[in-house]
Amino acid sequence: MSNPWIAIGALAVVAILIPVAMIVVSALLRPRVPELSKRATYESGEVPTGSTRIRFNIQYYMVALLFVIFDIETVLIFPWTVIYSDAVEAVGMTRALVPMLVFVGVLVVGLAWAWRNGAVRWVRSPRAQRQKVER
Repeated sequence: MSNPWIAIGALAVVAILIPVAMIVVSALLRPRVPELSKRATYESGEVPTGSTRIRFNIQYYMVALLFVIFDIETVLIFPWTVIYSDAVEAVGMTRALVPMLVFVGVLVVGLAWAWRNGAVRWVRSPRAQRQKVER
């Protein structure tokens, strides 16, 4: 019988050797074109335009957060719909339907609250309005 640590050690060597080999090959094959814009932070070789200090509309994050919440809702509702008929046979219609209705009700109340507070209404920034007028 062979030692199982030999297989683990071989796997570790391969796991280290492959990435190192890929880095070395890429360093040898890549083109070397020294240019000032390639060293600029966050621009990926593009010539920077404007300042990096721009303000983002906070409502983008609110819409993104609401999207994540309702996306997770669909992930939770899909399995429930698949087992709904089996659940009705096993525990009855009320015990199978009420928890999902409560879940969807909480989400509807949350959406109504967000809508009432203006979280889903997209508002253009004053800077965007100025740029639209100038063009």
